[in-house]
Amino acid sequence: PLPVTQSGGGSVQAGGSLRLSCHVPRYCFSNYFRAWFRQAPGKEREGVAVIDADGRATYSDSLRDRFTISQDNAKNTFYLQLSSLEPEDTAMYYCAATTCGAALSAGRRLTDDAYSYWGEGTQVTVSS
Repeated sequence: PLPVTQSGGGSVQAGGSLRLSCHVPRYCFSNYFRAWFRQAPGKEREGVAVIDADGRATYSDSLRDRFTISQDNAKNTFYLQLSSLEPEDTAMYYCAATTCGAALSAGRRLTDDAYSYWGEGTQVTVSS
């Protein structure tokens, strides 16, 4: 399997910020999507943000004002900047990538079953 490595995460007080990183070995050069998901205990996994090979981003409507996805292709790394964090943001955050050649409609880009390669997750804990 393709090794997807995450870093970042940790504990922060409400109102603070964190930056999560995800490294994916170079495996694809054009048609692919990279995404962030999160899952809190007892809840469904939730799509957070997606970026395509051209740098175009899609966000969950409820999070787009506070979270930003970006990428550095030279480092084979993409990021999620978390700002104005709230206790409700506490969750395990996962990064993921599609197979090469994927062509996803807008409605599929935040669906977890569209992704084949997953990081192990990193915990974000936000205290009051």
